[in-house]
Amino acid sequence: MRRDNANERVGKRYKGFALETVNLALPEGCILGLIGENGAGKTTLIKLLLGMAQGKGEIRVLGRDIRREGAAIRQETGVVLDEACFPEGLDALQVNRVLRDTYTHWREDEFFRLLKRLSLPERKPFKEFSRGMKMKLAIAAALSHEAKLLILDEPTGGLDPIVRDEILDLFYDFTRDAGHSILISSRIVMDLEQRQMCIRDSIVTDLEKLCDYVAFLHQGRLLFLEEKDALLERYGVVRCSKAECAAFAPGTVRGMREGAYGVEALCERALLPRGVACTRPSVEDVIVLTAKEGLK
Repeated sequence: MRRDNANERVGKRYKGFALETVNLALPEGCILGLIGENGAGKTTLIKLLLGMAQGKGEIRVLGRDIRREGAAIRQETGVVLDEACFPEGLDALQVNRVLRDTYTHWREDEFFRLLKRLSLPERKPFKEFSRGMKMKLAIAAALSHEAKLLILDEPTGGLDPIVRDEILDLFYDFTRDAGHSILISSRIVMDLEQRQMCIRDSIVTDLEKLCDYVAFLHQGRLLFLEEKDALLERYGVVRCSKAECAAFAPGTVRGMREGAYGVEALCERALLPRGVACTRPSVEDVIVLTAKEGLK
């Protein structure tokens, strides 16, 4: 049986916001996509996993308690945040020297191999890097100290398709080792005027290609955490009139959006009447249509 490389049952409260008790487990050898809007609690959840915030409940990372063994866990965890940060005056050679003294299992040869693979200069100051270059340098660092778990906050957001593909290839290579896992977060954007959600850039498309599991965090609540293929088999998208949709059995419709020619409804396939046609949803369909129920 595979162990969980990240296992969390925890909650956290701030003034005006509460992250409700979240039961989240990431099996080793798998990639989990954590999706939510701004303020949903993704950053809080990541901080709890990294031991950067305290909350109620149990948090185990790589099979160990983050509160008791946080320093050891961080040695085996690679972290890339949305705004990759190194001191602006440092170049890659200096970053290597700093991290060599930080991580017990720092692999200088791997770091420079990744710099070459990602076409990153060794002597250019970090402040002169583009966003894509900064993200690639942060990922190279995260992959160069024998990490077993990567925690990534929107690592492909705002990047051009070529750079995104380079980064996704690195993630595929990392998870070829059955003991490696990735938690990767993505943001959806709420249009307050239109009362709808939209997906930022192509990140969810990346997650659909990459992830084994998908979790959706909305307004501090974990709405679902499911294996991706099972999730997409469970639901179907039905296009019909609003009256036809209303006639379905209770619990059939998970979410819907109205258009000029009827509605598009996310439905439980098993509850649909015989003969009703439905199409396989994308991860984006499931997220957006589920979120719309929370915006009513």
